[in-house]
Amino acid sequence: MNNNNTNQTFPNNAWYVAAWDAEVGRHLLARTICGQDIVLYRRLDGRAAALADACWHRLVPLSVGSLVGDEVICGYHGLRFNDSGRCTYMPSQETLNPAACVRSYPLQERHRFVWIWPGDPALADPNLIPDLGWFDDPDWAGDGRMTEVESDYRLVIDNLMDLTHETYVHSSSIGNEALAEAPFEPSHGAKTASITRWVLNEEAPPFWAAQLGKPGPVDRWQYIHFLAPAIVVLDVGVAPAGTGAPEGDRSQGVSMWVIHIPTPSTEKTCYYFWCHLRNYRIHDQGLTRRIMDAAGGILREDEDIIEAQQRAINKNPGRDFNNLNIDSGSLWARRRINDMIAEENSTRIHVVSVA
Repeated sequence: MNNNNTNQTFPNNAWYVAAWDAEVGRHLLARTICGQDIVLYRRLDGRAAALADACWHRLVPLSVGSLVGDEVICGYHGLRFNDSGRCTYMPSQETLNPAACVRSYPLQERHRFVWIWPGDPALADPNLIPDLGWFDDPDWAGDGRMTEVESDYRLVIDNLMDLTHETYVHSSSIGNEALAEAPFEPSHGAKTASITRWVLNEEAPPFWAAQLGKPGPVDRWQYIHFLAPAIVVLDVGVAPAGTGAPEGDRSQGVSMWVIHIPTPSTEKTCYYFWCHLRNYRIHDQGLTRRIMDAAGGILREDEDIIEAQQRAINKNPGRDFNNLNIDSGSLWARRRINDMIAEENSTRIHVVSVA
């Protein structure tokens, strides 16, 4: 597979996570999503808003200005913009230039995230936001974070679609030799790719042994679900060997939904949102904190590997990847992303030709 088979690495007509809902408040938050500089804030009524982060007048970032009421004030000459992007004040003149506006972006808040649509606003259907209902389910508890990664977001997806790397990158926490040798089953749909893996009657790695709290071998499962362009959900857990987990009875074990959302910032950087949700000891805040600390360490190990990979790619432009059987999930994921890009570009060309 050629890593540079297209100049465009992400579709624009899609919902991306721009921030955790708690990150957006009565202040100006600068983010770059799909190469577009954006400023986010909350109106007085609590609704989130997003504008292009460049003043119409002299392109100074609005994020270095101030928020007064529901209006963003440019920190250079004081032009004011409301949440629809319309300029409401210009210094030293009463007549406002009707062209004085900045782009306003469609936003939706769902599942503790602020979602943004950086493409054609006419296509921003809220029904396209993926269902991450565990965030809203009282039977599941947990928390998450965001880290900025110096890599193409697709490298994060590659990493998640092949969890055999846990054997080598995370040997002290969630990996062991049995995982790398276990068989797996790939599948895919129009915008999805999945990998299923079971490790039966083997010793649990340290993290999972601590979560289970029972001695002896375990049956371990990994269901990896990708939804284009940038959502990976892991259904993972362990149960004492022979207690029925492979047949569907997980009652003797522990389960987690691990949400991974690498939002492309630029072609070589991304915002990596992640969250661990569990269905056991859900009122134990201490456990939540310990899981977060452990998961943060695991993610830092991934970040080190992925950023090293990106640096190598930068030094070897045009160099091809070589693939193994274990790469089938990431290959399908990239195809689904490329399909979205191709569809978007085809639609754009068709509209231009008709016009």
